[in-house]
Amino acid sequence: MIVAQITDFHIGLPGGRMDETFRTAAFLETAVAHLASLEPSPDVVLATGDLVDRGLPEEYERLREILAPIDAPVYAIPGNHDDREAMSEAFADRGYLPGGRFLHYAIDDWPVRLIALDTVIPGKIGGELCEERLRWLSDRLAEDPDRPTLIFMHHPPMKSGISGMDRHGFGAGAPEMGAIVERHPNIERIVCGHLHRPVTARWHGAVLSVAPSTAHQMGLNMLEGAKQRIVMEPPACHLHLWRPDTGIVSHTSYTGRYETPPPVEPS
Repeated sequence: MIVAQITDFHIGLPGGRMDETFRTAAFLETAVAHLASLEPSPDVVLATGDLVDRGLPEEYERLREILAPIDAPVYAIPGNHDDREAMSEAFADRGYLPGGRFLHYAIDDWPVRLIALDTVIPGKIGGELCEERLRWLSDRLAEDPDRPTLIFMHHPPMKSGISGMDRHGFGAGAPEMGAIVERHPNIERIVCGHLHRPVTARWHGAVLSVAPSTAHQMGLNMLEGAKQRIVMEPPACHLHLWRPDTGIVSHTSYTGRYETPPPVEPS
């Protein structure tokens, strides 16, 4: 089973800042073409949040058009730039997004069980898992404790060492989620977005990985208090290969050509 992970598209309206400065739509189109060119093709595609830039229905409509050439099922979760209601309406025909307060769900159609977590706090950059979401996660994991499972979420629940991003990272619920993870060794991988960088950590006994953005990345600076900067490093995705004898092995796959203009300060 091959799980492709694409993240942090930040699709805006045509001609807006996301197009003019960062070319996010063009980069995502290139990523979609890259996925289509892979042999073997991914079985599923995970879109791990910040799908659009302002949460507008028109942005989600544009996003759907860009993602349309992907033949594999695409499972999406919200990030801090997304709007739950607009996203739910945009993907309502896909049948996997639940009604209710949170856009979390489980997919049981594949050899690896996929559990999607909604970590969004409306109006905030950082994320959290409240008591209700933690209980939901615990209940889902208890349903099938021996089956290989991949959890996907937008905000990484650990510190990355990049202080500019860690200031807006994970708030309440990280220790509690960690305790749940420790009870379930069948968790093959926890995959996240948000950081706009490829990052890997061992977290409460599980392997946790963060995929790079399909567009711009955040500069790597681990000095305490360093200013956050956006850099046009190579856009990429992650490919998570699962086999019964190896578990999940992850690869960074670069999605196209890129230019190297000067770093841009985020607004």
